[in-house]
Amino acid sequence: MITSIFVLRPDFVNSVPRPAARSRCGADPSMSGNTSATTQSAKMKKDESFLGKLGGTLARRKKSKEVSDLREEGKNAINAPMLPTGTDIHPEDTLLEENAERIMLDPTSRENLKFKDLLKVLIDWINSELEEDRIIVKDLEEDCYDGQVLQKLFEKLSGRKLNVAEVTQSEIGQKQKLQTVLEAVNELLRPHSWTIEWNVDSIHSKNLVAIVYLLVALAMHFQAPIRLPEHVSVKVVVVKQKREGILQTALVTKELTIVFFVLFYKERDAFDTLLDHAPDKLNVVKTSLITFVNKHLNKLNLEVTELESQFADGVYLILLMGLLEDYFVPLYNFFLTPESFEQKVHNVAFAFELMQDGGLKKPKARPEDVVNLNLKSTLRVLYNLFTNYKNSD
Repeated sequence: MITSIFVLRPDFVNSVPRPAARSRCGADPSMSGNTSATTQSAKMKKDESFLGKLGGTLARRKKSKEVSDLREEGKNAINAPMLPTGTDIHPEDTLLEENAERIMLDPTSRENLKFKDLLKVLIDWINSELEEDRIIVKDLEEDCYDGQVLQKLFEKLSGRKLNVAEVTQSEIGQKQKLQTVLEAVNELLRPHSWTIEWNVDSIHSKNLVAIVYLLVALAMHFQAPIRLPEHVSVKVVVVKQKREGILQTALVTKELTIVFFVLFYKERDAFDTLLDHAPDKLNVVKTSLITFVNKHLNKLNLEVTELESQFADGVYLILLMGLLEDYFVPLYNFFLTPESFEQKVHNVAFAFELMQDGGLKKPKARPEDVVNLNLKSTLRVLYNLFTNYKNSD
């Protein structure tokens, strides 16, 4: 029996590849490298997948916004031809329920001189009525919307105390106060055939037209000692929400004092009767008044021949009051040579203040009427002076 013996040479043994050494945890180093690369690749794919989803979401949102903007642009394009020229409607003014409407004052009407004059008359009247309460109104929209001023004014005019909170900061509290005040006002005015052109929402939203309507109605009803400008009208934009979000707009003219002015003068005085029924006696009255004022103005080497024109700038009225009350009026208190309408109104208003300081009642005439050469107003002012100072030297 022959036994085969194989002898391995040392160099052959060294040439045979040996298994690689394993790591401490028993993992193959080469396999570890492959696993790391696979994990990195999977993470990158995951990140790419997330970014892809995020990008897709953002893209969808952007597309949705573009569609929404496009619809809005289309709606505006549809509505634009129906909007009155030059009207600037804020976005919140178009957020209306179906068939709801909103009324806004046309911007051009805010610059209407008669409308501005009406606002000033109403503000001065409110401040005069609420002087004891130390309430000063400067802006009807900002000062009347919360119901505080309207409450005080109604209580002063009617002599009736309303059961409302004195101070309310919240919107709900303000509207509750307005509700109580307007219910009392409407209850008073409706029996006298007044058209109610205001409500809680319109007043609280600072709708100037509604606020003016309310104040004029109160002034008329309580026969306030003021003179409202005649034939004041404004243009308002009426916005109405129709189906499918389409806005319907219209430009409407609102008359504020054209009817009220006629109703206001129920108490006609002697000058109304004189001018309407005895115009031939008007010159007699004018001559008497001219004689009276010249008796005093002659002391300053001044003379009047035309009542309506020479008293229109207020200078002679101021000097006359100084002579009647025997004091010197400092020149810095008035315009000695007024040029503008505002300067003349300032002078006449200052003369009225001097009259009140002298114990006379506040003239019913408005300074603007005297400046505008309104003969009846000028006669009333001078006749009031004549009645009180006719025996003065």
